[in-house]
Amino acid sequence: MVPHTIRIFGIDPGLRRTGWGVIDCTGNRVSYVASGTVVPDEKLPLAGRLAGLHAGLAALILAHDPDEAAVEETFVNSNPMSTLKLGQARGVAMLAPAQAGLPVAEYAPNLIKKSVVGAGHADKGQIAAMIAVLLPKAGPLAPDAADALAVAITHAHHRVHAARVAALGAR
Repeated sequence: MVPHTIRIFGIDPGLRRTGWGVIDCTGNRVSYVASGTVVPDEKLPLAGRLAGLHAGLAALILAHDPDEAAVEETFVNSNPMSTLKLGQARGVAMLAPAQAGLPVAEYAPNLIKKSVVGAGHADKGQIAAMIAVLLPKAGPLAPDAADALAVAITHAHHRVHAARVAALGAR
């Protein structure tokens, strides 16, 4: 029996640049589909940038027809205003796939790094290097796109376990 292929849309939210990546997951195997960044017009007020982010993500979801989505959780940094704005971008990043009817999973940055690189405090260069190994057809990537593919890969590896736990909880 051939395992079913699941298409996963990974999102690395940001207000200036939001990375996105699409992979296909068949059993334990992942393959590259597409990736890039959504870059809202920085000259627009915050609401306009959020609207541009939503429109870009919604169009990509429509174009790639994923089955599931995964979004990186917000980390809290030393600047509360930056954290708040990142949280707003993350909310839009969760809204776009949810409006398309997709289940949306969330993963902490350290779990993503540990799942892809093997170390919870890996830097962007290490993530990009591992993405190049795991998805060689992706070619050179912008850091935000590499991070989004890392989110998608993390979901591919953790989704089966999460489904088993949910099934046990339903009993």
